[in-house]
Amino acid sequence: MADLLIGQVLSFGGNPMTEGLGAAHHRTRGGVLVAGGKIIAVGEAEDLHRAHPRARVTDYGDALISAGFIDAHVHYPQTAMIASWGKRLIDWLQSYTFPEEMKFADPAYAAEIAARYFDLTLSNGTTTVCSYCTIHPESVDAFFGEAQRRGLRAYAGKTCMDRNAPDGLTDTAQTAYDDSKRLLQKWHGVDRLSYVVTPRFSPTSTPEQLAAMGALWAEHPSCLMQTHLSEQTDEVAWVKSLFPSARDYLDTYETHGLLGPGALFGHAIYLEPREIDRLREVDASLIHCPTSNTFIGSGLFDMDGLSASGHRIGLATDTGGGSSFSMLRTMAAAYEVAQLRGRPLHPSELWWLATQGAARSLRADDRIGNIAVGMEADITVIDLASTPAIAQRAARAGDIWEALFPTIMMGDDRAVRAVWVNGRPL
Repeated sequence: MADLLIGQVLSFGGNPMTEGLGAAHHRTRGGVLVAGGKIIAVGEAEDLHRAHPRARVTDYGDALISAGFIDAHVHYPQTAMIASWGKRLIDWLQSYTFPEEMKFADPAYAAEIAARYFDLTLSNGTTTVCSYCTIHPESVDAFFGEAQRRGLRAYAGKTCMDRNAPDGLTDTAQTAYDDSKRLLQKWHGVDRLSYVVTPRFSPTSTPEQLAAMGALWAEHPSCLMQTHLSEQTDEVAWVKSLFPSARDYLDTYETHGLLGPGALFGHAIYLEPREIDRLREVDASLIHCPTSNTFIGSGLFDMDGLSASGHRIGLATDTGGGSSFSMLRTMAAAYEVAQLRGRPLHPSELWWLATQGAARSLRADDRIGNIAVGMEADITVIDLASTPAIAQRAARAGDIWEALFPTIMMGDDRAVRAVWVNGRPL
């Protein structure tokens, strides 16, 4: 039986960041018809109800029906240590991240955290994530096993490190290649799961390991590749000292076959002109992590300049360097960062970044991230009056954007009225 969801409906026919507000489509009393895990019709509620009288109807009233949020850069193993005090990137890794990631050699612990992580993300309306795991294959199995059980579209890979990390968190160029290949063959393309080749970042991989990851990606080009780029100034200086012959930070990846379409670079704050041009030329994705960039004191991403120059940009929480599991909070932080750079982002742009933009960064915008016919039915329903503070502001709104913006800035999991995954309500 088909399901007909009724409420306000928000979809996108293009990118409002480059095409303007007309790229966003809003229906005050719209309908979304779902069957077989897909969206099969979108239109006015009355028209769809008349055309499909046997559909099971769920009427959400004035709530907003949207594509589920997509979080394009996370570290699910850092779930338990989120919101840890007072460190910058390199100290953060040594003090918090590495000790926690050591625990993921235990399959039971990995499974416990994976289940907790998806509980938290789904409660916040996030239906797809792209995650780093740890060096332990058990951490990848736990993540994909839990995602598969819930029917999620999910992306992840074994994090590879062979230097500048504790002994219990290092592999080698060969074992990184072997483990990653075995996990890729086990999980990639199974149900809604996708493997991602995952060197953590150049400081924790030797040139030999980067080359091994580049070789693996070349052998499996249908996979994505994810890593970090130019997050903090001291990190950039560290990379220069480790790779003295490299033209810049990006060159440490490019030289070893880790640059091209399907590459995801987290943060990308301190880019040099050559890097900006090269990233655009190869159509790589840049993943903006605003809560992490402010929480760890990294810097301010140049959303306006990079989007205007044609870069592919996604949005992400960067759990647990990021201080929230919520893409609403992440949108709010993106707005605040953009304000500091002198260009406020419109609510339509923020929502696009958290749905279609993030899907586009994962090269999955033909499947997820929009309310449109043929898309997978991953849907989040948002209450635009979820708290008294939000409700009193939204009541004064003159249009959908003025009604939506208070939820972006002040909303949390209480705003998530319902979540549908692969055509099923949770």
